[in-house]
Amino acid sequence: MRAFLILYFCWLSTHANSADFKYPVSSIPAALREEADVVVRNANTKFEILTRSKATLTVHEVYTIFNERGKRYASEVVGYDKLVKVNYLKASVYDAQGNVLKKLKNSEIYDQSAYDGFSLYSDNRLKAVEMSYGIYPYTVEFEYELEYKYLFQIPTFTVLAAEKVAVEKSSYMLRFPLDLAPRYKSLNIEQTPTVNDSNGSRTVTWNFENIKPLTFEPYGPFKNQLIQHVVAAPSQFSYEGYEGMMNSWDQFGKWISTLNKGRDVLPEETRQKIRELTASLNTQEEKVKAVYQYLQNKTRYVSIQLGIGGFQPFEAAVVDKTGYGDCKALSNYTIALLEVAGVKSNYTLIDAGENEPGMITDFPSSQFNHVIVAVPSLRDTLWLECTSQVNPFGYLGRFTGDRKALMITEDGAKVIKTPGYSAEQNTQIRVATVIVDKQGNATAKVKTVYAGLQYENDHLNSVLNDKSENQRKWIQNNTQIPAFDISSFSMENKKDKVPSGSVEASLVLNRFATVSGKRIFVVPNLMNRSNFVPEKVEERKTNIIRRMAYTDIDTIRYSLPEDIYPEFLPSPVTLKSVFGEYESSFEIDQGRLVYVRRVKMNKGEYPPETYNQLIDFYKSINKADHIKMVFISKT
Repeated sequence: MRAFLILYFCWLSTHANSADFKYPVSSIPAALREEADVVVRNANTKFEILTRSKATLTVHEVYTIFNERGKRYASEVVGYDKLVKVNYLKASVYDAQGNVLKKLKNSEIYDQSAYDGFSLYSDNRLKAVEMSYGIYPYTVEFEYELEYKYLFQIPTFTVLAAEKVAVEKSSYMLRFPLDLAPRYKSLNIEQTPTVNDSNGSRTVTWNFENIKPLTFEPYGPFKNQLIQHVVAAPSQFSYEGYEGMMNSWDQFGKWISTLNKGRDVLPEETRQKIRELTASLNTQEEKVKAVYQYLQNKTRYVSIQLGIGGFQPFEAAVVDKTGYGDCKALSNYTIALLEVAGVKSNYTLIDAGENEPGMITDFPSSQFNHVIVAVPSLRDTLWLECTSQVNPFGYLGRFTGDRKALMITEDGAKVIKTPGYSAEQNTQIRVATVIVDKQGNATAKVKTVYAGLQYENDHLNSVLNDKSENQRKWIQNNTQIPAFDISSFSMENKKDKVPSGSVEASLVLNRFATVSGKRIFVVPNLMNRSNFVPEKVEERKTNIIRRMAYTDIDTIRYSLPEDIYPEFLPSPVTLKSVFGEYESSFEIDQGRLVYVRRVKMNKGEYPPETYNQLIDFYKSINKADHIKMVFISKT
């Protein structure tokens, strides 16, 4: 019996060290487990350049997941297409002790088209696996390798990209022949990488250990300005036979010009139309506007994502014939049309999207997802968003405004900045007349004009010329009154370079005011009451960033029965802060109560120690916005 026990414990010891017993949760340092939803046990990424047109990406990731919030780390999605091959994809799940629970079978890999919902042509596909387990904590392990048949982009490596995630061990390796050395840049990383040379190749490695979870503070910098990451880009490359250099923006721009060369030829019939369209116009801006409206009436946007087609536009003649194209094709087509009108314009690469972090201007690389057109002039550059059939002429807005972009020139490329919009341009001006009866019911006629970036509030710009039922729905969803019915409404779209949208509505407001005996209680701020207070942050570390300036002005005129009069008029409120200004006032004019509210919020960057001032400013605005007036009956 004793001999049997000895043999049993020997077997148990051997089994405990076998390959099926890995990543016990107990081995995670206690400091990393605090406040973490996920701990990255081991994450190794290697990108190896083999030739100017071939590379591999090898990834090994192990995550311990502690709760439902971390469940997304139990899934892995790997994209591929005709130029990217998935050599293998493996996955396993382990329990808290490190016992293997499951290994991925090939039949469990979900393979589908990576359809984005708007692309007409795309060869993008994805392989997805789901390895979640019902008992926390558990550990998932993923391994995969991608083989690239081109060398144009090198995936960015990120140490930590989300809150509530800690890292036990992580590494990033770049391996390349010395004559194909890429460029790389470490951001928010203090340690220098180790460099080893051997047999004509070089290996550059970054190692990270025991990194606690990040906290992203409200109104803080963009995440990529805080997280530790490494960006890399080839110096020389080949993409489906198009060879190029990327050591400078000029070199990058010349490669883009090579892709576009010869694709601006238009049919003579179209050239004649453009000549006739612009012949009587005197200024460059008039000609550009006429061409832009011609483009909007003739074409529609369709995304094309096929190999080099993700970077090379359709020929202008193809767009002219079919009437569709993606951002590249439509921009190239517009440039060709403008050339016929005698206007010089430039193909411009940009990273589009609301709240995008913007270019790393000192690191030439492919950082763009969109193309627009710039028309330089001595006075002011005109900007054209060529994918929209309804966009106002010269307006960029939240999608592409106020950021750096790369304008392709005859000599190469130039970093430029698209226009931003000021507090005086981003306005919401509201005028309303409200008639209140003795029972507290009311009717209101409200006109609100949204201009500048506020033209896009809650996608107003997309419904201004839409069907009436969608317009009604927009008013229903964006009128900040607890209960109301819409009697009638109308919308007007003014498509200027600083556009505006006007919304008029007649409303029925049952039980608008509170009646108590001889008194009627009314909150004069009809539909712009602030309730927002920034989240409290102990020992704020990052600067406060306000990315948009705006001005709101509300003028509300209240008409009450003749025998009803205010018991008292509240005092005017004036608030001033580095973040903005607030004013509200009350007066009686020809028997009517007139309430005026004006808020101007600034754009800018402010030191961390002013964050409590921001909280106090919003609290004061909230208090002022909810002031009640008391009216009393003479009878």
